Amino acid sequence: MLKLVQTINGYLSDYVLILLLVGTGLFFSIRTRFVQLRCFKEGWRRFLSSINLKGGRQESGLSSFQALATAVAAQVGTGNIVGACGAILIGGPGAIFWMWIIAFFGMATIYAEAVLAQETRVKTEDGVVHGGPVFYIKKAFPSGFGSFLAGFFAVAIILALGFMGSMVQSNSIGETCSNALGIPSWVIGAAVTLVAALIFLGGIQRIAAVTEKLVPVMAVLFLLGGFVVLIVRIRYLPETFGMIFRYAFVPNAIIGGSIGYAIKTAISQGVKRGLFSNEAGMGSTPHAHAMANVKKPHDQGVVAMIGLFIDTFVVLTMTALVVISTLYAGNGVLASGTAEGISKTNMAQLAFSSVLGERFGPLFVALCLLFFAFSTILSWNYFGKINVEYLFGKKAVPVYSVIALVFLFLGSVLSNDLVWELADLFNQLMVIPNVLALIALSALVVKAARRD
Repeated sequence: MLKLVQTINGYLSDYVLILLLVGTGLFFSIRTRFVQLRCFKEGWRRFLSSINLKGGRQESGLSSFQALATAVAAQVGTGNIVGACGAILIGGPGAIFWMWIIAFFGMATIYAEAVLAQETRVKTEDGVVHGGPVFYIKKAFPSGFGSFLAGFFAVAIILALGFMGSMVQSNSIGETCSNALGIPSWVIGAAVTLVAALIFLGGIQRIAAVTEKLVPVMAVLFLLGGFVVLIVRIRYLPETFGMIFRYAFVPNAIIGGSIGYAIKTAISQGVKRGLFSNEAGMGSTPHAHAMANVKKPHDQGVVAMIGLFIDTFVVLTMTALVVISTLYAGNGVLASGTAEGISKTNMAQLAFSSVLGERFGPLFVALCLLFFAFSTILSWNYFGKINVEYLFGKKAVPVYSVIALVFLFLGSVLSNDLVWELADLFNQLMVIPNVLALIALSALVVKAARRD
Protein backbone atom coordinates (compact mmCIF):
# COMPACT_ATOMS: atom_id res chain seq x y z
CA MET A 1 0.00 0.00 0.00
CA LEU A 2 2.86 2.34 0.83
CA LYS A 3 4.45 1.86 -2.62
CA LEU A 4 1.11 2.41 -4.39
CA VAL A 5 0.44 5.66 -2.52
CA GLN A 6 4.01 6.83 -3.12
CA THR A 7 3.62 6.22 -6.88
CA ILE A 8 0.40 8.25 -7.05
CA ASN A 9 1.93 11.01 -4.94
CA GLY A 10 4.95 11.07 -7.21
CA TYR A 11 2.85 11.96 -10.26
CA LEU A 12 0.75 14.46 -8.32
CA SER A 13 3.62 16.33 -6.66
CA ASP A 14 6.08 16.17 -9.58
CA TYR A 15 3.66 17.33 -12.27
CA VAL A 16 0.07 18.18 -11.32
CA LEU A 17 0.79 20.06 -8.10
CA ILE A 18 3.64 22.13 -9.49
CA LEU A 19 1.48 23.25 -12.41
CA LEU A 20 -1.57 24.02 -10.26
CA LEU A 21 0.12 25.77 -7.33
CA VAL A 22 2.73 27.78 -9.17
CA GLY A 23 0.33 28.52 -12.02
CA THR A 24 -2.49 29.65 -9.72
CA GLY A 25 -0.17 31.75 -7.56
CA LEU A 26 1.34 33.41 -10.63
CA PHE A 27 -2.13 33.94 -12.13
CA PHE A 28 -3.47 35.73 -9.04
CA SER A 29 -0.23 37.65 -8.54
CA ILE A 30 -0.59 39.14 -12.01
CA ARG A 31 -4.38 39.62 -11.84
CA THR A 32 -4.19 41.41 -8.47
CA ARG A 33 -1.09 43.39 -9.47
CA PHE A 34 0.99 41.46 -6.93
CA VAL A 35 -1.26 42.06 -3.95
CA GLN A 36 1.28 40.26 -1.75
CA LEU A 37 3.73 43.13 -2.33
CA ARG A 38 1.28 46.00 -2.79
CA CYS A 39 -0.72 45.30 0.37
CA PHE A 40 1.99 43.70 2.50
CA LYS A 41 2.28 46.74 4.78
CA GLU A 42 -1.50 47.00 5.07
CA GLY A 43 -1.69 43.33 6.01
CA TRP A 44 0.79 43.81 8.85
CA ARG A 45 -1.08 46.90 10.06
CA ARG A 46 -4.40 45.05 10.15
CA PHE A 47 -2.79 42.02 11.75
CA LEU A 48 -1.09 44.01 14.52
CA SER A 49 -4.17 46.11 15.23
CA SER A 50 -6.34 42.99 15.52
CA ILE A 51 -4.15 41.14 18.06
CA ASN A 52 -6.11 40.37 21.18
CA LEU A 53 -5.38 37.32 23.32
CA LYS A 54 -8.76 37.73 25.00
CA GLY A 55 -10.99 38.19 21.96
CA GLY A 56 -13.94 36.67 23.81
CA ARG A 57 -17.03 35.04 22.46
CA GLN A 58 -18.50 36.71 19.36
CA GLU A 59 -22.22 36.99 18.69
CA SER A 60 -21.57 35.19 15.43
CA GLY A 61 -18.38 34.19 13.69
CA LEU A 62 -14.96 35.17 15.05
CA SER A 63 -12.85 38.29 15.42
CA SER A 64 -10.32 38.83 12.63
CA PHE A 65 -7.46 37.76 14.91
CA GLN A 66 -9.30 34.67 16.15
CA ALA A 67 -9.91 33.64 12.54
CA LEU A 68 -6.25 34.21 11.68
CA ALA A 69 -5.07 32.36 14.80
CA THR A 70 -7.27 29.40 13.86
CA ALA A 71 -5.88 29.47 10.31
CA VAL A 72 -2.26 29.81 11.47
CA ALA A 73 -2.82 27.03 13.99
CA ALA A 74 -3.68 24.83 11.01
CA GLN A 75 -0.66 26.02 9.02
CA VAL A 76 2.00 25.96 11.74
CA GLY A 77 2.21 22.27 12.58
CA THR A 78 4.51 19.35 11.95
CA GLY A 79 5.06 20.65 8.41
CA ASN A 80 7.17 23.47 9.83
CA ILE A 81 9.49 21.12 11.71
CA VAL A 82 9.22 17.50 10.53
CA GLY A 83 8.00 18.47 7.03
CA ALA A 84 10.81 20.98 6.51
CA CYS A 85 13.37 18.43 7.72
CA GLY A 86 11.96 15.81 5.36
CA ALA A 87 12.21 18.21 2.42
CA ILE A 88 15.84 19.02 3.26
CA LEU A 89 16.78 15.37 3.86
CA ILE A 90 15.33 14.16 0.55
CA GLY A 91 15.64 17.24 -1.68
CA GLY A 92 18.68 18.85 -0.11
CA PRO A 93 18.93 22.38 1.38
CA GLY A 94 17.80 23.78 -1.98
CA ALA A 95 14.27 22.47 -1.34
CA ILE A 96 13.83 25.40 1.06
CA PHE A 97 14.35 27.84 -1.82
CA TRP A 98 11.48 26.22 -3.70
CA MET A 99 9.36 26.36 -0.55
CA TRP A 100 9.96 30.12 -0.50
CA ILE A 101 8.94 30.43 -4.15
CA ILE A 102 5.74 28.46 -3.54
CA ALA A 103 5.01 30.60 -0.48
CA PHE A 104 5.57 33.91 -2.30
CA PHE A 105 3.06 33.08 -5.03
CA GLY A 106 0.92 31.30 -2.46
CA MET A 107 0.35 34.60 -0.66
CA ALA A 108 -1.71 35.75 -3.65
CA THR A 109 -3.54 32.42 -3.71
CA ILE A 110 -4.41 32.53 -0.02
CA TYR A 111 -5.61 36.12 -0.45
CA ALA A 112 -8.01 34.84 -3.11
CA GLU A 113 -9.18 32.00 -0.85
CA ALA A 114 -9.91 34.33 2.07
CA VAL A 115 -11.71 36.85 -0.14
CA LEU A 116 -13.93 34.21 -1.74
CA ALA A 117 -14.64 32.59 1.63
CA GLN A 118 -15.90 35.96 2.84
CA GLU A 119 -17.84 36.67 -0.35
CA THR A 120 -19.71 33.35 -0.30
CA ARG A 121 -20.22 32.71 3.40
CA VAL A 122 -23.78 32.33 4.69
CA LYS A 123 -25.43 33.02 8.03
CA THR A 124 -28.28 30.86 9.25
CA GLU A 125 -31.36 32.17 11.06
CA ASP A 126 -29.82 31.35 14.43
CA GLY A 127 -26.76 33.50 13.58
CA VAL A 128 -24.31 30.68 12.85
CA VAL A 129 -21.81 31.53 10.10
CA HIS A 130 -20.88 28.87 7.53
CA GLY A 131 -18.22 29.25 4.87
CA GLY A 132 -15.41 27.53 3.01
CA PRO A 133 -14.49 26.11 -0.38
CA VAL A 134 -17.67 24.02 -0.80
CA PHE A 135 -19.62 27.29 -0.87
CA TYR A 136 -17.48 29.06 -3.46
CA ILE A 137 -17.08 25.86 -5.50
CA LYS A 138 -20.87 25.66 -5.87
CA LYS A 139 -21.01 29.38 -6.71
CA ALA A 140 -18.34 28.90 -9.37
CA PHE A 141 -20.11 25.88 -10.89
CA PRO A 142 -23.84 26.05 -10.05
CA SER A 143 -24.63 22.93 -12.08
CA GLY A 144 -24.36 19.27 -11.12
CA PHE A 145 -20.65 19.47 -11.86
CA GLY A 146 -20.30 22.00 -9.04
CA SER A 147 -22.12 19.71 -6.62
CA PHE A 148 -19.80 16.86 -7.61
CA LEU A 149 -16.67 18.99 -7.11
CA ALA A 150 -17.93 20.32 -3.77
CA GLY A 151 -18.69 16.77 -2.61
CA PHE A 152 -15.30 15.53 -3.82
CA PHE A 153 -13.57 18.35 -1.94
CA ALA A 154 -15.59 17.70 1.23
CA VAL A 155 -14.70 14.00 1.24
CA ALA A 156 -11.03 14.74 0.52
CA ILE A 157 -10.70 17.28 3.34
CA ILE A 158 -12.44 15.02 5.85
CA LEU A 159 -9.96 12.26 5.02
CA ALA A 160 -6.97 14.58 4.62
CA LEU A 161 -7.33 16.71 7.73
CA GLY A 162 -9.92 15.18 10.00
CA PHE A 163 -8.46 11.68 9.81
CA MET A 164 -5.07 11.24 8.04
CA GLY A 165 -3.73 14.70 8.88
CA SER A 166 -4.47 14.28 12.57
CA MET A 167 -2.62 10.95 12.43
CA VAL A 168 0.45 12.78 11.09
CA GLN A 169 0.32 15.29 13.92
CA SER A 170 -0.11 12.70 16.70
CA ASN A 171 2.53 10.49 15.06
CA SER A 172 5.08 13.29 15.23
CA ILE A 173 4.08 14.23 18.77
CA GLY A 174 4.39 10.61 19.90
CA GLU A 175 7.80 9.99 18.30
CA THR A 176 9.46 13.25 19.40
CA CYS A 177 8.12 13.03 22.96
CA SER A 178 9.18 9.38 23.14
CA ASN A 179 12.69 10.31 21.93
CA ALA A 180 12.97 13.13 24.48
CA LEU A 181 11.23 11.63 27.50
CA GLY A 182 11.31 7.88 26.96
CA ILE A 183 7.54 7.66 27.36
CA PRO A 184 5.83 5.14 25.02
CA SER A 185 4.20 6.81 22.00
CA TRP A 186 0.81 5.29 22.75
CA VAL A 187 0.74 6.92 26.20
CA ILE A 188 1.40 10.33 24.64
CA GLY A 189 -1.22 9.61 21.97
CA ALA A 190 -3.83 8.71 24.60
CA ALA A 191 -3.19 11.92 26.54
CA VAL A 192 -3.39 14.09 23.42
CA THR A 193 -6.61 12.34 22.36
CA LEU A 194 -8.23 12.94 25.75
CA VAL A 195 -7.42 16.67 25.82
CA ALA A 196 -8.50 17.07 22.18
CA ALA A 197 -11.85 15.43 22.96
CA LEU A 198 -12.58 18.02 25.65
CA ILE A 199 -11.89 20.90 23.26
CA PHE A 200 -13.69 19.33 20.27
CA LEU A 201 -16.90 19.28 22.28
CA GLY A 202 -16.80 23.05 22.75
CA GLY A 203 -17.08 23.92 19.06
CA ILE A 204 -15.41 26.77 17.19
CA GLN A 205 -15.68 29.29 20.02
CA ARG A 206 -13.66 27.07 22.35
CA ILE A 207 -11.17 26.23 19.59
CA ALA A 208 -10.71 29.95 18.82
CA ALA A 209 -10.27 30.73 22.53
CA VAL A 210 -7.45 28.17 22.69
CA THR A 211 -5.70 29.03 19.41
CA GLU A 212 -5.70 32.81 19.96
CA LYS A 213 -3.58 32.23 23.08
CA LEU A 214 -1.61 29.15 22.02
CA VAL A 215 -0.42 30.32 18.58
CA PRO A 216 1.49 33.48 19.67
CA VAL A 217 3.07 31.69 22.64
CA MET A 218 4.22 28.66 20.66
CA ALA A 219 5.65 30.80 17.84
CA VAL A 220 7.63 33.05 20.20
CA LEU A 221 8.95 30.05 22.17
CA PHE A 222 10.20 28.29 19.04
CA LEU A 223 11.75 31.43 17.54
CA LEU A 224 13.61 32.25 20.77
CA GLY A 225 15.12 28.76 20.85
CA GLY A 226 16.05 29.05 17.18
CA PHE A 227 17.74 32.43 17.71
CA VAL A 228 19.91 30.94 20.46
CA VAL A 229 21.14 28.25 18.05
CA LEU A 230 21.74 30.76 15.25
CA ILE A 231 23.70 33.09 17.52
CA VAL A 232 26.01 30.21 18.47
CA ARG A 233 26.33 29.16 14.80
CA ILE A 234 26.37 32.71 13.39
CA ARG A 235 29.64 32.24 11.52
CA TYR A 236 27.98 29.49 9.47
CA LEU A 237 24.95 31.55 8.40
CA PRO A 238 26.51 32.89 5.16
CA GLU A 239 27.36 29.29 4.19
CA THR A 240 23.84 28.20 5.19
CA PHE A 241 22.14 30.72 2.89
CA GLY A 242 24.66 29.90 0.18
CA MET A 243 23.72 26.21 0.36
CA ILE A 244 20.00 27.00 0.10
CA PHE A 245 20.48 28.98 -3.10
CA ARG A 246 23.28 26.85 -4.61
CA TYR A 247 21.57 23.50 -4.06
CA ALA A 248 18.29 24.84 -5.43
CA PHE A 249 19.89 24.64 -8.89
CA VAL A 250 22.63 22.02 -8.49
CA PRO A 251 21.12 19.65 -5.90
CA ASN A 252 22.80 16.60 -7.43
CA ALA A 253 25.99 17.74 -5.70
CA ILE A 254 24.47 16.72 -2.37
CA ILE A 255 21.65 14.24 -3.05
CA GLY A 256 23.29 12.40 -5.97
CA GLY A 257 21.82 11.25 -9.27
CA SER A 258 21.66 13.19 -12.52
CA ILE A 259 21.12 16.95 -12.47
CA GLY A 260 17.63 16.53 -13.98
CA TYR A 261 16.54 13.99 -11.39
CA ALA A 262 18.04 16.01 -8.53
CA ILE A 263 16.34 19.27 -9.55
CA LYS A 264 13.00 17.49 -9.95
CA THR A 265 13.42 15.99 -6.47
CA ALA A 266 14.33 19.34 -4.88
CA ILE A 267 11.41 21.15 -6.53
CA SER A 268 8.84 18.43 -5.83
CA GLN A 269 9.90 18.25 -2.17
CA GLY A 270 9.65 22.02 -1.91
CA VAL A 271 6.18 22.00 -3.49
CA LYS A 272 4.83 19.01 -1.55
CA ARG A 273 6.15 20.04 1.85
CA GLY A 274 5.40 23.70 1.10
CA LEU A 275 1.75 22.80 0.53
CA PHE A 276 1.64 20.76 3.73
CA SER A 277 3.13 23.71 5.63
CA ASN A 278 1.42 26.85 4.29
CA GLU A 279 -1.72 25.19 2.83
CA ALA A 280 -2.16 27.92 0.18
CA GLY A 281 -4.37 26.55 -2.58
CA MET A 282 -5.35 23.52 -0.53
CA GLY A 283 -8.65 24.99 0.67
CA SER A 284 -8.27 24.45 4.41
CA THR A 285 -7.72 27.93 5.87
CA PRO A 286 -10.72 29.54 4.05
CA HIS A 287 -12.94 27.78 6.61
CA ALA A 288 -11.42 29.97 9.33
CA HIS A 289 -11.22 33.18 7.29
CA ALA A 290 -14.91 32.85 6.36
CA MET A 291 -15.75 33.25 10.06
CA ALA A 292 -13.98 36.61 10.47
CA ASN A 293 -16.12 39.65 11.25
CA VAL A 294 -14.59 42.29 8.96
CA LYS A 295 -15.96 45.24 7.00
CA LYS A 296 -15.01 43.88 3.58
CA PRO A 297 -13.46 40.67 2.19
CA HIS A 298 -10.22 42.43 1.25
CA ASP A 299 -9.53 43.15 4.92
CA GLN A 300 -9.33 39.47 5.80
CA GLY A 301 -7.53 38.67 2.55
CA VAL A 302 -4.50 40.79 3.47
CA VAL A 303 -4.47 39.38 7.01
CA ALA A 304 -4.48 35.86 5.55
CA MET A 305 -1.34 36.73 3.57
CA ILE A 306 0.46 37.64 6.80
CA GLY A 307 -0.50 34.28 8.27
CA LEU A 308 1.23 32.50 5.38
CA PHE A 309 4.25 34.81 5.66
CA ILE A 310 4.64 33.97 9.36
CA ASP A 311 4.21 30.26 8.67
CA THR A 312 6.83 29.93 5.93
CA PHE A 313 9.17 32.92 5.93
CA VAL A 314 9.45 33.07 9.72
CA VAL A 315 8.73 29.73 11.47
CA LEU A 316 9.65 27.25 8.72
CA THR A 317 12.71 29.30 7.73
CA MET A 318 13.91 29.23 11.33
CA THR A 319 13.74 25.43 11.26
CA ALA A 320 15.67 25.35 7.99
CA LEU A 321 18.41 27.71 9.17
CA VAL A 322 18.91 25.78 12.42
CA VAL A 323 19.06 22.40 10.65
CA ILE A 324 21.30 23.46 7.77
CA SER A 325 23.68 25.56 9.93
CA THR A 326 24.23 22.68 12.37
CA LEU A 327 23.97 19.49 10.29
CA TYR A 328 25.20 20.65 6.85
CA ALA A 329 27.38 23.78 7.19
CA GLY A 330 30.86 23.60 8.64
CA ASN A 331 31.38 19.95 7.68
CA GLY A 332 28.24 18.86 9.53
CA VAL A 333 27.22 15.20 9.62
CA LEU A 334 25.04 15.66 6.50
CA ALA A 335 27.50 17.78 4.52
CA SER A 336 28.15 14.91 2.10
CA GLY A 337 24.59 13.60 1.93
CA THR A 338 22.53 11.30 4.14
CA ALA A 339 23.81 9.78 7.37
CA GLU A 340 22.72 6.60 9.09
CA GLY A 341 20.18 7.01 11.86
CA ILE A 342 18.98 10.47 10.82
CA SER A 343 15.35 10.78 9.76
CA LYS A 344 12.93 13.65 9.25
CA THR A 345 11.46 12.90 12.69
CA ASN A 346 14.66 13.22 14.74
CA MET A 347 16.53 15.65 12.46
CA ALA A 348 15.40 18.84 14.23
CA GLN A 349 16.10 17.32 17.63
CA LEU A 350 19.67 16.50 16.55
CA ALA A 351 20.11 20.03 15.21
CA PHE A 352 18.92 21.76 18.38
CA SER A 353 20.76 19.31 20.65
CA SER A 354 24.07 20.23 18.99
CA VAL A 355 23.79 23.62 20.71
CA LEU A 356 21.23 23.22 23.50
CA GLY A 357 22.60 19.90 24.71
CA GLU A 358 21.65 16.25 24.26
CA ARG A 359 19.07 16.43 27.05
CA PHE A 360 17.43 19.84 26.57
CA GLY A 361 17.59 20.02 22.74
CA PRO A 362 15.28 17.04 22.04
CA LEU A 363 12.99 18.11 24.90
CA PHE A 364 12.70 21.65 23.49
CA VAL A 365 11.76 20.37 20.02
CA ALA A 366 9.29 17.89 21.50
CA LEU A 367 7.62 20.68 23.50
CA CYS A 368 7.39 23.01 20.49
CA LEU A 369 6.11 20.23 18.27
CA LEU A 370 3.51 19.33 20.88
CA PHE A 371 2.15 22.89 20.77
CA PHE A 372 2.39 23.15 16.99
CA ALA A 373 0.80 19.82 16.22
CA PHE A 374 -1.91 20.03 18.86
CA SER A 375 -3.11 23.44 17.65
CA THR A 376 -3.18 22.06 14.10
CA ILE A 377 -5.26 19.09 15.24
CA LEU A 378 -7.84 21.47 16.72
CA SER A 379 -8.19 23.55 13.57
CA TRP A 380 -8.14 20.60 11.16
CA ASN A 381 -10.82 18.82 13.13
CA TYR A 382 -13.02 21.90 12.88
CA PHE A 383 -12.45 22.19 9.12
CA GLY A 384 -13.42 18.55 8.69
CA LYS A 385 -16.49 19.05 10.88
CA ILE A 386 -17.78 21.84 8.61
CA ASN A 387 -17.62 19.52 5.61
CA VAL A 388 -19.20 16.60 7.45
CA GLU A 389 -22.14 18.85 8.30
CA TYR A 390 -22.29 19.98 4.65
CA LEU A 391 -22.45 16.37 3.40
CA PHE A 392 -24.47 14.61 6.09
CA GLY A 393 -26.04 17.23 8.39
CA LYS A 394 -25.51 18.06 12.08
CA LYS A 395 -26.44 14.59 13.29
CA ALA A 396 -23.31 13.14 11.68
CA VAL A 397 -20.92 15.48 13.53
CA PRO A 398 -20.71 13.44 16.80
CA VAL A 399 -19.97 10.29 14.79
CA TYR A 400 -17.25 12.13 12.88
CA SER A 401 -15.73 13.41 16.14
CA VAL A 402 -15.50 9.90 17.59
CA ILE A 403 -13.88 8.51 14.42
CA ALA A 404 -11.44 11.45 14.34
CA LEU A 405 -10.39 10.74 17.93
CA VAL A 406 -9.77 7.08 17.06
CA PHE A 407 -7.55 8.12 14.11
CA LEU A 408 -5.79 10.61 16.37
CA PHE A 409 -4.81 7.86 18.77
CA LEU A 410 -3.88 5.38 16.01
CA GLY A 411 -1.52 7.95 14.51
CA SER A 412 0.70 7.69 17.57
CA VAL A 413 1.33 3.96 16.97
CA LEU A 414 1.30 3.49 13.17
CA SER A 415 4.06 3.65 10.56
CA ASN A 416 5.40 7.16 10.05
CA ASP A 417 5.99 6.86 6.29
CA LEU A 418 2.54 5.47 5.44
CA VAL A 419 0.80 8.11 7.56
CA TRP A 420 2.67 10.93 5.83
CA GLU A 421 2.07 9.52 2.35
CA LEU A 422 -1.68 9.13 2.91
CA ALA A 423 -1.93 12.66 4.28
CA ASP A 424 -0.01 13.97 1.25
CA LEU A 425 -2.32 12.09 -1.13
CA PHE A 426 -5.54 13.60 0.19
CA ASN A 427 -3.97 17.03 0.65
CA GLN A 428 -3.06 17.04 -3.01
CA LEU A 429 -6.48 15.83 -4.13
CA MET A 430 -8.08 18.75 -2.26
CA VAL A 431 -6.14 21.21 -4.38
CA ILE A 432 -7.80 20.26 -7.68
CA PRO A 433 -11.46 21.32 -7.07
CA ASN A 434 -10.34 24.24 -4.91
CA VAL A 435 -8.06 25.72 -7.57
CA LEU A 436 -10.67 25.25 -10.33
CA ALA A 437 -13.15 27.32 -8.31
CA LEU A 438 -10.57 30.00 -7.50
CA ILE A 439 -9.79 30.50 -11.17
CA ALA A 440 -13.48 30.51 -12.14
CA LEU A 441 -14.26 33.24 -9.57
CA SER A 442 -11.09 35.26 -10.14
CA ALA A 443 -13.10 38.32 -11.20
CA LEU A 444 -14.46 38.64 -7.64
CA VAL A 445 -10.93 38.47 -6.25
CA VAL A 446 -9.63 41.09 -8.68
CA LYS A 447 -12.56 43.38 -7.82
CA ALA A 448 -11.81 43.09 -4.09
CA ALA A 449 -8.07 43.69 -4.62
CA ARG A 450 -8.65 46.83 -6.68
CA ARG A 451 -11.02 48.36 -4.12
CA ASP A 452 -8.40 48.09 -1.36
